[in-house]
Amino acid sequence: MPTLFRSLMRDHILHLLLLLGVILLPLAEYRWPQLPAAVDWQTIMTLTGLLILTKGLENSGYFDVLGARLTQRFAQERSLALFMVCAAALLSTFLTNDVALFILVPLTLTLRKFSHLPTSRLIIFEALAVNAGSLLTPVGNPQNILLWSHGSLSVGGFILQMLPLAAVLMLTLMVLTWWSFPARRIDKHGDTASQQWNRRLFSISLLLYILFIVALELKITAWALLLVAICFLVMARNVLISIDWSLLLVFVAMFIDVFLLMHLPVLQPWFARIDRLGEGGIFLLAIGLSQFISNVPATILLLQKVAPSEVLAWAVNIGGFGLLPGSLANLIALRMAQDRKIWWRFHLFSLPMLAWSMLCGWLLLQWLSQSVA
Repeated sequence: MPTLFRSLMRDHILHLLLLLGVILLPLAEYRWPQLPAAVDWQTIMTLTGLLILTKGLENSGYFDVLGARLTQRFAQERSLALFMVCAAALLSTFLTNDVALFILVPLTLTLRKFSHLPTSRLIIFEALAVNAGSLLTPVGNPQNILLWSHGSLSVGGFILQMLPLAAVLMLTLMVLTWWSFPARRIDKHGDTASQQWNRRLFSISLLLYILFIVALELKITAWALLLVAICFLVMARNVLISIDWSLLLVFVAMFIDVFLLMHLPVLQPWFARIDRLGEGGIFLLAIGLSQFISNVPATILLLQKVAPSEVLAWAVNIGGFGLLPGSLANLIALRMAQDRKIWWRFHLFSLPMLAWSMLCGWLLLQWLSQSVA
């Protein structure tokens, strides 16, 4: 409890969101029973389960073993960075962007024990990679799931629709990674020969991880979360104590703030005009909204007014770059990094990536529409 209290006291993002909520409460039009419903509890349960399971794998010590093997396998910083970025993008296409980060960020953090790698910069690039890789498939991220469920495209049709943008952004990210990480040899330190790890905790955590992912697909997340919580309560209570509970409160506060923002009377006339915008207007609006309320709430809002078109799908995924709130994956990755400087360093890469993605995305859309015509 003292650890949790200190975490809450130091969480300035949570404090900012709570302050914003207090300001919006008297200005928005709503009924009090609507506030709990404004929270996507499915997302909260999913994040809770992933936080517990990832911490279980981390506490087992296996990430230390894997980290030691990676530093032995790769001789140069650049080759290791390219491998981690590609792994992040690939995992995000079928495990979703947040699951990919929950696997790779703890692994990346263990690299500090064996080398002097710039792990914070590597985590930034992993966050960019899951945003770029997850846009390819209808199950890569929450906004694509929403768009696909509201549309009429098959899985293959959706992938073909997103393929040009995904290819350009991944090529860009590979070039940027190559440029940002030098070809110098990895400066290794520590004992990488024999790492001790808890095989029992690792095996149970891995088994529960697989069961939890399956439960997500079967829409029985609550029961799976209960099973996970009971198992760790009996087996390793320290895992439950040490997870970032403050992060879950940040997400709850964010959902409520977005709900209040969408119910401000002063903004209602503007929302009513959305369906009159052309493709360019939708493109800019989706990206702009994503920067401030995140691309998933932006998708939910815009789908009430416009069809799940190619322009909308590209725009909300591009909106994941740029400012920190653009994608919830950004927040997850940077919170797990536990580095105060990473918050502003992230924008040194994400803002140029946003500008480049907007330019390439719009030019590609125009070229594709002319080719079809």
